[in-house]
Amino acid sequence: MTSHILYLHGFRSSPQSFKARMLHAWLQRHAPQVTWWCPQLPPSPRAAWELMRSGTREWPLHSMAVLGSSLGGFYATAVAEHHGCRAVVLNPAVQPARDLVHYVGDQTAYHDPASHFEFRREHLDELRELTPARLAHPEHYAAVIAKGDELLDWREMAARYAGARIKLLDGSDHALSDFEQHLPFVLDFLQLRPA
Repeated sequence: MTSHILYLHGFRSSPQSFKARMLHAWLQRHAPQVTWWCPQLPPSPRAAWELMRSGTREWPLHSMAVLGSSLGGFYATAVAEHHGCRAVVLNPAVQPARDLVHYVGDQTAYHDPASHFEFRREHLDELRELTPARLAHPEHYAAVIAKGDELLDWREMAARYAGARIKLLDGSDHALSDFEQHLPFVLDFLQLRPA
C-alpha cells in the first residue's frame, strides 16, 4: 500500500492540474493518511530535481510512489530510477530535450496566463543529464498512454515503458481529459482502496 505520493505536473502546468486535484480529492476522501505533495516545479530541470530529491529525502522508499504527467512523467521516471520506487506516468515525455527545443524563451503558465517564466537553452542540457538510459525495473511502472495524444507519439511512449503495466487508450488526448475513467487503474497499481 502506498503511504506517500509525489505528483509532478507537466511543462507550463502547476499544482492546479485537474488530474492532480482529482487524485488529491480522492485521497482526502478515501485515504487521508496518505502523505501528498504536489510542488510547483521551477523551469530549470536541475532546480526541479533538487526540489524533488530534497522533498522526498525522508520518505519510505518501499511505500512511496511518484506520479507525473507529460514532462512530469519524465521527471517521475528519473525519481523512480533514482529511488527504486513505483511510478505512474500519464502520457509521459520520453525525449523532452528534443521536444521542448521550440519552447526556449518566454513562456506563460497554463493556469495563470499573467505569470511568465523563461525556459532557457541550458535547460535542455539539464534535461539530457536527467534522462535515464533505460528502466532498471519496468515492472515498477504503470503508464496511461493515449493514441489520441496530439503532442507526443504514443508509439514512443509505449516502447519506452515496455514491460510496464500499460493502459493504452484508443482515443483521449494529451491532457487525458477523461482521466476520471482511468483513476481506478492508477489506484489499483498504487494499491489504494476506499476505506
